[in-house]
Amino acid sequence: MEGKMYKSDKQMQTIAHVVLGLMTLSSLLPFVLLVISSFTEESYATRYGFGFFPKAWSLGAYQYLMNEWNQIGHAYLITFIVTILGTLIGMVCSTMLAYGLTRDIVGKAFLNFYVVFTMLFSGGIVASYYVWSNLFHIKNTIWALVFPGLMMNAFNIILEKNYFNNNIPESLIESAKIDGAGNIRTFISIVLPLSKPILATIGLMSAISYWNDWTNGLYYVDQAAFYSLQQVLNNINENASFLASNSTQMSSMLHGTASIPTTTMRMAIAVIGILPMVIAYPFFQKYFVKGITIGAVKG
Repeated sequence: MEGKMYKSDKQMQTIAHVVLGLMTLSSLLPFVLLVISSFTEESYATRYGFGFFPKAWSLGAYQYLMNEWNQIGHAYLITFIVTILGTLIGMVCSTMLAYGLTRDIVGKAFLNFYVVFTMLFSGGIVASYYVWSNLFHIKNTIWALVFPGLMMNAFNIILEKNYFNNNIPESLIESAKIDGAGNIRTFISIVLPLSKPILATIGLMSAISYWNDWTNGLYYVDQAAFYSLQQVLNNINENASFLASNSTQMSSMLHGTASIPTTTMRMAIAVIGILPMVIAYPFFQKYFVKGITIGAVKG
């Protein structure tokens, strides 16, 4: 009987590995195709489409983007600054609020309601634009890319709150109080060191949100000095598409316009945009699954 159960378990394990392997391939292959497509020769891609084994390779898409490196490099710097600032400030605010919601504080019921309410309703784009532009005057500043919409996320707060409830022993906090530690000391010295998985998870999700964000720049920034990477890459793509579509009429004015690799350049733009996040993800992976799984459990 035990032999049959052991054999059945091995079969289930094999099936699980096969299924997970197929799911991994289904997630990985599109990215591989994206990278290969960005190195495909433009005329070949236009005629035959994209594939894993193109017969014509080219660096034309990246060469075109390198010609715009002054813009892209500056946008990279802006996006790095915004991502770091937004992630750090957002984690500090959301973690402190989440921990406060696990304590017996005045107005706890109202704060819980307020957090959940913001997941369901918002003031809309017009009201948000008016508040941030006319009341806080952050338009065309670096803070326009940090504060609106992304800094505080109700879903992240709930994840952190549940993590604190389920994984920080109340007896440990009580012991700290008996030893004379205040709330801030307890939070910094005990709660945070025990919360690495959820902090890494929230940090990664916040960083991805900031890195990929383009709406704040669209609404609140119209000066090139504050353009984010997503804005610059989108502008380059639109400009190249316009020049390529009008290359015949403008050939006497602009040289080499007809050879703009618009098709493969879109793929190269995507690669440049996501590459830093792809590099950063493995360093957070070991915390990510644990943090989001435990934090999603209702406390």
